[in-house]
Amino acid sequence: YHEALNKNVYAQYTIAFDKRDELRDFLNEKGIPTAIHYPIPLHKQPAFLSDDCCPKAEHAANRVLSLPMSPYLTQQEQDEVVGAIDAFLDVNVE
Repeated sequence: YHEALNKNVYAQYTIAFDKRDELRDFLNEKGIPTAIHYPIPLHKQPAFLSDDCCPKAEHAANRVLSLPMSPYLTQQEQDEVVGAIDAFLDVNVE
């Protein structure tokens, strides 16, 4: 590890949320793209297929959602993403 070489690549900003699919649909309706980069845990991938139970990996795979991320994302675009998530949370969190 070299501090001087440590740079952020701004590749992903991933959150974990129990109502991931509902949030993804809501953001999509607002024109905000999202991605689910790791929908299948490693122990269920062909290269690592195992009968082992990995409940935490499975739980995470069902909750992760990557939000728009780029060094070129404008402040307005960031505000739109945050505003849309706030709007979703206002009506979907007890």
